[in-house]
Amino acid sequence: MGERKVGLVLTISLAILVLCGVSAGLLVFDPRTTGADALRTGGLAAGSVVALYALWLNDRRRRVEEQRQSLESRRTDLDRDRVADERFARAVELLGHETDQVRVGALHALAGLARSNRDYAQTVLDVLCSYLRRPFQHPRYSSSQRWTPEESDDAERQLQVRLTAQRLITELLPGADDTDEPAFDLDLTGATLEYFALSDRKVGTVLLRYAHLFSSNNLSRSVFHGDVYFTGSAFGTGRLSGRFRCDDAVFHRRAWFSGVHFGGPMRCRRSTFHGPVKFSDSTFTDEVTLAGSTFEGRSDFDGVVFDRTPDLTGTTGAPTIAVGAPE
Repeated sequence: MGERKVGLVLTISLAILVLCGVSAGLLVFDPRTTGADALRTGGLAAGSVVALYALWLNDRRRRVEEQRQSLESRRTDLDRDRVADERFARAVELLGHETDQVRVGALHALAGLARSNRDYAQTVLDVLCSYLRRPFQHPRYSSSQRWTPEESDDAERQLQVRLTAQRLITELLPGADDTDEPAFDLDLTGATLEYFALSDRKVGTVLLRYAHLFSSNNLSRSVFHGDVYFTGSAFGTGRLSGRFRCDDAVFHRRAWFSGVHFGGPMRCRRSTFHGPVKFSDSTFTDEVTLAGSTFEGRSDFDGVVFDRTPDLTGTTGAPTIAVGAPE
């Protein structure tokens, strides 16, 4: 006999017992009570017992249904995570495909996964950064190496894939004023980049040590919540001269630009550096402007080489900077 049937039998038995007990008690202890009144009162008491059983049964059904829904939800989440893991693994595998169209598709698949499941965002960004850290050369970057037409075409196709990865990194980062999303980290140590843009983005820690950046690169209006390292990097000529723009940016922690070679114009106007700043031993071969920028922490410009007089108009907290090669 099932648990529900046992409960029903016990409830009916208890209701009959209450009916008889209440009716008999009223007849014995209250002589004024008629048999009909005693039976009616006993029936009400017995009905209360049945009603309590019905309430308990409904509550039990509700709890069972909640548990079932919870299990279904967990099963759905596990299935979704399994599908996401399979999509991720397949996309990463296709990044090694020899055909550039397939690699571009794999990059978009990873970005789509990060958009639909933000738990994957940092992992996908790590994979995209890892792809960009792979060694890469292009005829525009090196005049000493001889390139055959086939090699040049192959390098251009690879460049298009890399530009796609750069663009997807920018798209996956939250906006600079986004307060809901976390600040994601980027590790592009030693990467070769062209037209790299983080403008209007919220970023965590950025590692661009010993990277090579070509053409125009833009960090304007970005907010950096972690440390930023450009140590030993170089900005060179690609399709354009090696421009670096960082207007209206905010650096909450340290900003390290030591040993950087700026091969083109460097513009960092109205930016705010809340933490320490280091430009020591860097070289600027073109126009430099830090106009309107604020340096709240310690700033180090020791050993900096300026080929042109830097524009420090309206800066706050910037040290006195000598022009030319250090003695």
